[in-house]
Amino acid sequence: MHIADGILPAVWCGVAQAAAWAGVYACGRKVEPQEIVRMGLLASATFAVSLIHFPLGGTSVHLGLYGLSGILLGVRAFPVIFAALLFQTLLFQHGGLLSLGVNALNMGTGALLAGMLWRAPLGPEPLKAFLAGFVGILIPAVFLAAEFAAAGYGKGFFFIGSVYLGAAALEGVLTMAAVSFLQRVKPAVFA
Repeated sequence: MHIADGILPAVWCGVAQAAAWAGVYACGRKVEPQEIVRMGLLASATFAVSLIHFPLGGTSVHLGLYGLSGILLGVRAFPVIFAALLFQTLLFQHGGLLSLGVNALNMGTGALLAGMLWRAPLGPEPLKAFLAGFVGILIPAVFLAAEFAAAGYGKGFFFIGSVYLGAAALEGVLTMAAVSFLQRVKPAVFA
């Protein structure tokens, strides 16, 4: 799901980079000391889980915990995902420095939408947790496919979005399980 440098036009990447840095600033302002531990924990979890790839539908997919990050961090999920992506780029060449903004916007938007779903009065919390996990990983895949199509690579990349339906379902179940567990053992994290 990480877009490497040289794939999308440099102008797009530059605009996305500026937007992502603005998002990091806006979403990371006035962080309270008690938020830092949670942000660090989710940054490391996001970093680690997205390094685990598994085959699905003729390609390789990975989870991201973007839904869980959105639930537990709200808008703070955006700078956390940006930081995790930056370290993945620097350490493992997943993505690229020029495309970092595009990747952060794609994945951060999934987390922000997941957080909004969690806070919306939609229904029972297990359903909202599932939907947050599902949307958190599917939105970045759909954005990636749309960006590739807009760059002229064809519509075959929408196949990636359909493959990520399975990953999104798995992420939804994992998010629902994590939320259920945290509600039992440490409900204060949702306050």
